[in-house]
Order: sequence, then C-alpha cells, then structure tokens
Amino acid sequence: MAPQPHLTSKRSLPRPLCALLLLLVLTCLTGIVIYSQKISYFFRPLWDNPPSPFERIPHYYAENVSMDHLCRLHGWSLLSQPRRVFDAIIFSNELDILELRWHELYPYVSKFVILESNTTFTGIPKPHFFALNQARFAFAEEKIAHDFFPGRVAVPGSHEDPFVLESRQRGAMNALLRRVGISNGDILLMSDTDEIPSPNTLKLLQWCDGIPPIMHLELRHYMYSFEFHVDYSSWRATAHVYGPRTNYRHSRQTDVILSDAGWHCSFCFRHISEFVFKMTAYSHADRVRKKYFLSHSRIQNLICSGNDLFDMLPEEHSFQELIKKMGSIPRSASAVHLPAYLIQNADKFKFLLPGGCLRRPH
Repeated sequence: MAPQPHLTSKRSLPRPLCALLLLLVLTCLTGIVIYSQKISYFFRPLWDNPPSPFERIPHYYAENVSMDHLCRLHGWSLLSQPRRVFDAIIFSNELDILELRWHELYPYVSKFVILESNTTFTGIPKPHFFALNQARFAFAEEKIAHDFFPGRVAVPGSHEDPFVLESRQRGAMNALLRRVGISNGDILLMSDTDEIPSPNTLKLLQWCDGIPPIMHLELRHYMYSFEFHVDYSSWRATAHVYGPRTNYRHSRQTDVILSDAGWHCSFCFRHISEFVFKMTAYSHADRVRKKYFLSHSRIQNLICSGNDLFDMLPEEHSFQELIKKMGSIPRSASAVHLPAYLIQNADKFKFLLPGGCLRRPH
C-alpha cells in the first residue's frame, strides 16, 4: 500500500498574539491620525486664507472721566438717557463664570436672558444646571428671563453634527428675546457665558449716540484662569443696536471691532469633572482623540503647566504667529484690570487667580 502523503494543517496565531497585533495596528493608526492633524495645523498658513482684518475702534477709558468726554473721544455724543441692555447667553454648566459675569454686569443690564437645554451640543443628556442652582442667582432674580430648549439625544453611531444643534439653540434665542420684550434701539449682547464684556464697555454702549449698529468685542483671552493670558484673539462676542434684522449668532457679522472690551476665560472651571464634561459636550468634542485625554491627572498637569488639553497646535494663519504661540502659555503674576467681583471675592475664586491652578476632582 502506497504511503499516504503527510497533510500539514494551517496553524493560526495564538489569540493573545492576535490581540496584541491588533492593538499595535490600532495604536499606529490613531497615532497617524493625530500626527496628520498636527501636520495639517502646522501647514495651515499654506492651505488656508486668513479672514479679512477687522477695522479696530480704539477704546478710551479711565476712572473719574465723564461719560460725555468718553463718548466724544470715540467720535460719538452723549444720549439724554441710557439704552436698555439685554445680555443673552446659551448656558451649559459654567456656574462659577456665570456668577462672576452677572455680578459684574448687574448694574448695567436690564435683562439677563438665559436659554439651556437638557442635552449638550453633542447630544449627551445633561441636567438643567442653571435651574437646579437658581437660588445662587437670587441677587438678579428680577432681571432674569430663563427658558428651556428641548434637546436631542444623539443616536450612537449617527455622527450628527453638533453645530446643527448649536445653531438651533441660537435660533430659539431669537424667539425668547422677542417674548421678553426687547425693542428696536435696545442693546443686545451676543456671547458665550465665558465671554464677559467689561463694565466700561457696557457704559459706552448704554450712553453713547452714534455707535456702530453692530460691533464685535475684542476680549482678552485667558485659558484655565486669569493666570494664563493667551492673547487678544477672542472676537466672536458682539454688541448690537437691536433692529428688525437682528439675528442671534456667534460668528463674524461685521468688520468693526471695539478694542480691549472685556475678558474671555476658556475652560475656567473649579473642578476637573467640569473640564471632562465640557471636553465631551461642546461642539469641538471631536478633539478628544484618545480616552486618556480625559484622565484627571493629565488634565490637572496641563492646567498648571498652561498646555493644551487637546494636544493641538495653535490655529494661526502665519508661521510667525504659529511659532510664537507654540508651547505652554506663559504665566502671569498680575491680577490687575480683572473683573471687580473676582477681586472682591478672591477667596471664593482662588482657582481663577495667579497661583490657584490646583483643582478639586468633583
């Protein structure tokens, strides 16, 4: 009988080795995505055109100078009585910054208009943080107009655009403003909670005749606290002389901008858990490219070092500005020219002042 040929079986790799190889492949792919994004941002000056420059209005202010004189310095005149001011914001979870904002602006604002949803812009269910903490803002109760926006919970895997939900909420603000009695000629502030116009800016808007019908507000941009001053790049906040065509937005609306008009304190939270919430909740949540980005110890280290939470390069349109802003944000020991309510309550808001970078977990 002829010998049978020897049959060789195909041998598969051990399961642990397969899992390890798969993990290595996924890690490499993730690294490629991250570094390709960095390369793209680094070469942004080559592929993206800068926006048209703003026409800057110099901002004049000093203590003990009359409003008549300040208005005339700007080329405007003094009104016989002040305009009403409506401060309108879409609220997420920035309770400390909201307290600071409303105390700072209370003497000048006629109505604080606040809209909040039961979901984040990314479709994550969330509590109505303002409604649950309304007693904290009893000092402004008679000026507050608060309403709810019915959010939409994202379907897993649907990849819905968070900017669509954000746009719908901003559209709902238009109807709310009309319901609370805004009129032609009133001043409407359009900004995020953490974009705070200064009191001297509001006095100009209240009292000066001849101001542009729409002005962007140039804000001093801070990150994590007022210890880390980034630059003067914040421009999205706007002041409008309300009219029939006024539409609540958070985008470029005019070429005119009032210089040094307030403060923008990004990611200025008391607790690490609030950082995690915002990183996953706001419209740029896609920047959380790795799970460890949400590590409490990592976030704490980045807060105290002034480095970027998302490990991204600066969004600049020239190599000169890009290189200048690479690396950590320089610390500042100055607590001058900051909101008065912050300084008056320095013990309560230590985490927003120089030397206060350590945060509580919850």
